[in-house]
Amino acid sequence: MDAKTGEISGGCPFNGDGGTRSLLGRTNKDWWPEATQLDILTEEGKSANPYGEDFDYAAAFNTIDYSALKADLTALMTDSQPWWPADYGHYGPFFIRMAWHASGTYRTGDGRGGAGSGQQRFAPLNSWPDNGNLDKARRLLWPIKQKYGKGISWADLFILAGNVAIESMGGPVFGFGGGRADVYEPENVYWGTESLWVDTGAETRIQPDSDMALENPLAAIQMGLIYVNPEGPGGIADPLLSARDMRETFARMAMNDEETVALTAGGHAFGKAHGAAPSDTFGDAPEGGTLENQGLGWLTDQGEIDTGNITTSGIEGAWSNNPTSWSHDYFRLLFKYEFELVHSPAGAQQWTPINPEEADMAPDARDPSKKVPTMMTTADMALKMDPEYRKISERFLTNPEQLDDAFARAWFKLCHRDMGPKARYHGPEVPEETLIWMDPVPAGSTPSDGEVARFKSAILSSGLTVGELVKAAWASASTYRNSDHRGGANGARITQAPQNGWAANDPDELAKVLGVIGDHRGALSMADAIVLAGSAAVEKAAKDAGFDVSVPFLGGRGDCATEHTDAESFEPLEPFADGFRNYLRTKASVRTEEMLVDRAHLLGLSISEMTVLVGGMRTLGANAGNTNHGVFTDRVGKLTTDFFRNLLDMGTKWTPVDGSGDEEYVGSDRATGAEKYRATRADLIFGSNAQLRAQAEVYAESGAEAKFVNDFIAAWTKVMNADRFDV
Repeated sequence: MDAKTGEISGGCPFNGDGGTRSLLGRTNKDWWPEATQLDILTEEGKSANPYGEDFDYAAAFNTIDYSALKADLTALMTDSQPWWPADYGHYGPFFIRMAWHASGTYRTGDGRGGAGSGQQRFAPLNSWPDNGNLDKARRLLWPIKQKYGKGISWADLFILAGNVAIESMGGPVFGFGGGRADVYEPENVYWGTESLWVDTGAETRIQPDSDMALENPLAAIQMGLIYVNPEGPGGIADPLLSARDMRETFARMAMNDEETVALTAGGHAFGKAHGAAPSDTFGDAPEGGTLENQGLGWLTDQGEIDTGNITTSGIEGAWSNNPTSWSHDYFRLLFKYEFELVHSPAGAQQWTPINPEEADMAPDARDPSKKVPTMMTTADMALKMDPEYRKISERFLTNPEQLDDAFARAWFKLCHRDMGPKARYHGPEVPEETLIWMDPVPAGSTPSDGEVARFKSAILSSGLTVGELVKAAWASASTYRNSDHRGGANGARITQAPQNGWAANDPDELAKVLGVIGDHRGALSMADAIVLAGSAAVEKAAKDAGFDVSVPFLGGRGDCATEHTDAESFEPLEPFADGFRNYLRTKASVRTEEMLVDRAHLLGLSISEMTVLVGGMRTLGANAGNTNHGVFTDRVGKLTTDFFRNLLDMGTKWTPVDGSGDEEYVGSDRATGAEKYRATRADLIFGSNAQLRAQAEVYAESGAEAKFVNDFIAAWTKVMNADRFDV
């Protein structure tokens, strides 16, 4: 919770200081204005995917020789290439870092980031300071990707390479699930608004002298970082302040204290950090590089590379005396020695053990006959200095088998958290155990046609309105996020905390509706019954508007009990704004209409689908709080085009309501001045924005009524079935 505002950390994803900002923040064009722009070639819905939008990566993955692929990856670990030699003769630590950083962009606030689409290949991630030199790791993988082709996505290969790296060095793994699908262009993700990468000044997201919370949905402490600044907040080497940052940022990535300690210690059991020379002696990041560099960045003289004279983080040295073998030396060294603050050759702050024994020193990365001192970062020292982290660290020191298990599980979670339910996992190494963070849903059974017909008749005769049934179904299904595949109607979590108490869901009305649905559902699962009730209401609304249509229904959803739901982890799914229901908790620093677009994107909707759903939901009377905003009809409950026809009627003049902060508007008759309608920004944007107006005009035209009904039903069905990975 924010100590100043009282806002729950996982709540408002659009807090911010100052004026209105964009949901995109700074774009690649801002950072690299000279880079060749290809946006024009993806206009009008043109896909950048060379395999086509219907290509099934999961099916392709299931055809490969998985054992042969792992054998090839294992061989690669010790096949040091002269153009980028392996530290200690083993690429394992390099690939662990690559997989970690591919996964570590995930954040719970909006479910975006993570390894699920191979985004590390594209800007800005391919050029973040924290991802320095990972372009070489991806190039080392290219011969294997080339060999197996579309049988494995880059997204899967990044994670599998990390797993194989751990195994090849004797470390514990919990499993692997494949089936991630690549994208072929940068995704639009809000990474922040700062104008500098890893700024050490005023643009630190949590100031060293402040307890203010990070702006949601961000998770990293500074622009260009995956987690925290290893030197300390804003470059201040204070382990306790670093612990504060770690606790916040890892929580934003779905990790608790034990998982944070296990990941840090386990990851730092391997490899070294690089800070052999000042960073200004190296070339530009990949996205700003020259043509002849062919997408590689941070380049220096080959002779310097051969000798290990490389800088990435600026910190120099290994954490362990056995950097290519799984061991428990990280904690042994952390607690055995006192440490002093020093500077690396690159000028970064780091900690070195005082008077280390030779046996506790690490081999040189290029010359195994030499011994060099190990080191710790300020973030590592936090595990010793912070009281809660120290308790966990001491337990792992005393019980190393607990670290083995905790690291394996935390690594698996890190790499798979954004994949969603276990039904999306493929391959021979998917673990049998189902973990609570996978949002498990018990298997359901498909109802008979007779049971479906019986329930539809019963629920439409129950006295509940079309609007009430539509709202309940929407509240259940629209929690889905295609960013991390969480939420949705399967499981009927709308019946449980915290979702049944969310303000957007009108809890009192929802409880009444769910009670009636429960009384009539018979053999149907509650999850199926909620969706079917909403779909039956849509059919009735269409019929009352003159169209005898059927809304497709895909049964077989299961119902979750409380033990299937980690209630705390569902809090970030609560809508701060839902323009489809004309809901806004409070005015935000992002325009309401942008939040509508953002929600549509998380639902996987197109512009047309968003438009038709908003127009239909208004006429069905599905506003949160049952307000009349955007209800431009006297035929509420009928699926008509009235929203579009009346919005575009030039006989109405719109003016902001005083004191509403330009969030509420009155539509008055131009001739008489009499009030006709009330609207929000989420309504008027469909007449104001040229692209959305063009969509609205289609449905406002004479003769478009049947198209509107059919398009609404198709978009509605898409939302209701968005999470059906079980079929």
